[in-house]
Amino acid sequence: QVQLVESGGGLVQPGGSLRLSCTAHTNNFNLYAMGWYRQAPGKQRELVAALPGGDGTQYGDSVKGRFTISRDNAKTTVYLQMNSLEPEDTAVYYCYARNLAVKLDYWGQGTQVTVSS
Repeated sequence: QVQLVESGGGLVQPGGSLRLSCTAHTNNFNLYAMGWYRQAPGKQRELVAALPGGDGTQYGDSVKGRFTISRDNAKTTVYLQMNSLEPEDTAVYYCYARNLAVKLDYWGQGTQVTVSS
């Protein structure tokens, strides 16, 4: 099992930037694919970005070219750099971890991102 702790959310003006962090409390971070989802009020949870394993990355269509996901295995942390933020990016952002060996998913508690002037 793994505990995920997110940070970095907040209020930002349109066009601004934020960086979210998610630290995984596990001794086997390399066994986990990592990613971010988000959920806006009244909408379904959607994929933002993921590191599914190997060298690949995945991005939701609405964030391509603006958001970048990365991970630091030494710090057991995954990051989401968000640039050129738009009001439509307002949502609760959730970190997830998938144990690649047993195909189990774990979720963080979520962090609120609000883009507003």
